[in-house]
Amino acid sequence: MLEISPEEFEAYVDAAIETVPDALLDLVENCILVIEDAPPAGFPPLLGYYEGIALDRRGHDYSGVLPDRIVIFREPLLRFCATREELQEQVRITVVHEIAHFFGIDDRRLDELGYG
Repeated sequence: MLEISPEEFEAYVDAAIETVPDALLDLVENCILVIEDAPPAGFPPLLGYYEGIALDRRGHDYSGVLPDRIVIFREPLLRFCATREELQEQVRITVVHEIAHFFGIDDRRLDELGYG
């Protein structure tokens, strides 16, 4: 497994967020991004996860709800990648993939776009 500090991993996540156009990030509201070591027990092996109500499914009565969450899982990403460069790219893909779920883009479409 690739070994890097939690701070360096967080810097990769920050760099990935910076690749998302501001026009899209400005639309992301009531959503937090967190880094966790691994998915909870019973979860399938995941690199990241979006939990919430996608923007395209929010109705006029959407209010007073807890923030959506985008979770990036550090340990699976470190196991998945052999080099720091590969990790940086996979973190970028994972962050973009999960942000896309916020907008309601499904896995099939993300696969077509190269973010599967």
